[in-house]
Amino acid sequence: MEHRTLAGVIFDLDGTLLDSTAVWSQIDRIILQEHGIQPPAGLSDLVKKLSIAESSQYFITQFGLPYTPESFSQHVQELAAEQYQTTLPLKPHALELLNDLDQKQIPYCVVTANYRTLAQAALERLGLMERIAFLLTEQEAGATKTSPEIFRQAAAAMHLGRRQLVVAEDSLHCIETAKQAGFFTVGVYDAETAPEEWTKIQATATISVSGLQEMKTLF
Repeated sequence: MEHRTLAGVIFDLDGTLLDSTAVWSQIDRIILQEHGIQPPAGLSDLVKKLSIAESSQYFITQFGLPYTPESFSQHVQELAAEQYQTTLPLKPHALELLNDLDQKQIPYCVVTANYRTLAQAALERLGLMERIAFLLTEQEAGATKTSPEIFRQAAAAMHLGRRQLVVAEDSLHCIETAKQAGFFTVGVYDAETAPEEWTKIQATATISVSGLQEMKTLF
């Protein structure tokens, strides 16, 4: 079977390795409520597909918020910092999977749409920063996860071909991008994922898993 040729993993962070998806919908609400605005339905689902710069500009333009893109981005980081630095846990069975990959000498990296400061803080606190091959953010790649470029950069840095790599993601648009680029994709269940999106993820990804421990059978 094709998956027997797999030799590495590109992990998403939020919602895949880290149980942190709910933080972002909270922050969206906090920022708007600070300015007396009721958050519209579906806001978080919309902005999660945007880059940091795009999301900042969207909030400023759409809701007339008194920020520059830079100051908005800084405010978001400040609101999220404490949880990334102190409390956000790994997803269930994440450590079990990573220990298994280490034992089998399967390299893995993290590719994220998040801010490097937040992602690195969580990975360092959890003892994972020294275990991953590297951390790559959308800002550093100059590409979002709606473009295959970010996954191609990660593959090149891993010195592995696309058919040798698993891309593990909890978001439909990221899975669609990686699959179209020829990667073996794993849809990872997250409790914050809407049921209809999870159904689409199951239909789109090469395989889908309800728990990360299920990925051990790929290697």
